[in-house]
Amino acid sequence: MGKFSNDYLNAILNCFSTNGGTYEFTPINNGYINDTYMVFADKNPYFILQRINHNVFEDITGLMSNVQKALLNLDDRDYQKIDLISTRNAKPYHDNKEGNWRLMSYIDDSTVYNTTTDTNIAHEAGRIIGKFHQLLEKVASDDFVDTIPDFHNLNLRKEQFNTALSQADPTKKAFAQNAIEFANELLLTLKALDTTDLPVRICHNDTKLNNILYSNESNKALCLIDLDTIMKGYFFYDFGDAIRTIVNTAPEDEQEHAKITFEKDLFVAFIDGLASNGSFLSAQEIATLPLGAVFMPFIHGLRALTDYLNNNVYYKVAYENQNFDRCQSLFDFSRKALNELDYMKKVIQEKLG
Repeated sequence: MGKFSNDYLNAILNCFSTNGGTYEFTPINNGYINDTYMVFADKNPYFILQRINHNVFEDITGLMSNVQKALLNLDDRDYQKIDLISTRNAKPYHDNKEGNWRLMSYIDDSTVYNTTTDTNIAHEAGRIIGKFHQLLEKVASDDFVDTIPDFHNLNLRKEQFNTALSQADPTKKAFAQNAIEFANELLLTLKALDTTDLPVRICHNDTKLNNILYSNESNKALCLIDLDTIMKGYFFYDFGDAIRTIVNTAPEDEQEHAKITFEKDLFVAFIDGLASNGSFLSAQEIATLPLGAVFMPFIHGLRALTDYLNNNVYYKVAYENQNFDRCQSLFDFSRKALNELDYMKKVIQEKLG
């Protein structure tokens, strides 16, 4: 059961507007941040219960307000609705000394993929991300708070990296020397990514493949999950985050870098999926997409490297050097995406331009 007993979790569930009864719980370990449980009754899944990590998300009220507003709009013939179950005193979450808990509906007969080699899965990922943005396009962005201020702000991540570097154990710095040098080189390259004329959108901000729910029966993408980071941003954030886990068929912390790939057929399928929603991106947004596919794996890699230098205070790790392995893997994909800039520009212009 992990951190919490079955009895304890049943007591938490009893605080929400459910039919009561006794439930069983199975931990879901895909995420790095929250504690997540599948909730079963009579061996059938009914809900998703999560304890929100208040060390990462300090404004729980603002976060849950963002989720509520987004879910009101994320309902369409081609987008599966998720329901937020309120507490018995009509609050969107329950708080106690152990943290802040929320309960959401479970979409039956659904699944997620960590990686794929299937062009249909890639196409559906592009389609559902495009649909997500279309459904939220007219929602007032000023009504959303920043659940993690400056989440994808490269200047901030650079500053945090340099601070960690100045305070890190010399042995760790020596071990990570090649990664540190690459980080400094790519920080200069990414100065070319201009956001001056980009429209601000409501973004998911964590569109890795396993945050997309698929139908077990048809492999149709149903919706996006893990909505804590819904807030203002630029479209290339969601584009680049998707590319890093869809076009690359290796796990995020793959240690054999020869297995890390940029699969062109998966890239084309993803772009076709985006294009199936019709025209919804500005010319300026389209121009940022190729470098966005370099930016997002790099900024995640930089954060993993920073956390490694800080002795793993942010991400959950299964072993001491896992953050460094994540960093190395993400940096390797950044290199490979950088080598495909011209190819990406050509495909994106043909299909989206």
